[in-house]
Amino acid sequence: MAAARGLGKGLDIMLPDKIGGSANTDGKKKPEIGKDVVYVKIGKIEPNKEQPRKSFDEDTLLELSESLKQYGILQPLLVQDKKEYYEIIAGERRWRAAKLAGLKEIPVIIKKLTDQEMVEISLIENIQRENLNPIEEALAYKRLLNEFQLKQDELAERVSKSRTAVTNSMRLLKLDERVQQMVIDDLISTGHARSLLAISDKEKQYILAQQIFDEKLSVRETEKLIKKLQKQKSEIPKIQEDNKMSVFYEDIEQKLKGIMGTKVLIHQKDKDKGKIEIEYYSSDELERIIELFQSIHQMDN
Repeated sequence: MAAARGLGKGLDIMLPDKIGGSANTDGKKKPEIGKDVVYVKIGKIEPNKEQPRKSFDEDTLLELSESLKQYGILQPLLVQDKKEYYEIIAGERRWRAAKLAGLKEIPVIIKKLTDQEMVEISLIENIQRENLNPIEEALAYKRLLNEFQLKQDELAERVSKSRTAVTNSMRLLKLDERVQQMVIDDLISTGHARSLLAISDKEKQYILAQQIFDEKLSVRETEKLIKKLQKQKSEIPKIQEDNKMSVFYEDIEQKLKGIMGTKVLIHQKDKDKGKIEIEYYSSDELERIIELFQSIHQMDN
């Protein structure tokens, strides 16, 4: 698939530097697919529902629409002929701004692409223009991998990204969906989100994400907080084990106290070592304890 292999080099190879050699779809000249720029009524163009980008900033669209009113569209959209309408492959933002500007016709280049090529071009266009939020980008990678059975190294090559960058991007999809939405809404940064991946419990991820937003924590502060929580978590089993052993030794101390008739203390050094301390309060009591041990020894013999 030659077209797909060239995608990672950029969309410039698929678009002319300037709008020239154009033809109107109502004219006699039949446009050459993939080469000629043609002008199409804006009402006959529809967005691609499967394109990676889902959100568009209204302020930047208004700014672009004002520019289009003065200079028009300098770079044509890529579209695919769907018989009843033209589906946008790349350039939805320009199409939206053109509608706001009140343009009646806009320049397009008609392409004939496979579904996979359409996804790849839409993804690359948005990546190059930094239009995708991190979650949209990750979802687009996931779709290319799952729907078109690409391998990660193949995908990385096609979108001109390192395999590590693609892998790290897709890891964000392991976050709780509420945390993902906070990334989309720009409430927490991608750096914050990556830090939260160290927490496997999704409910805790969300609670921490809220804390990050409420307390305006930096990424560094977030990482320190997560390390502290993980350390506390690792100490809990040890504390529980220590408490369990403490109850065990207290029980033995009470039994020895009943046998000896005096206070007995057990001092644990580690799991299998320690010492027993027997208290006495007079020479007579010491003599009694010695006699007790002697009688026990004689019974064993």
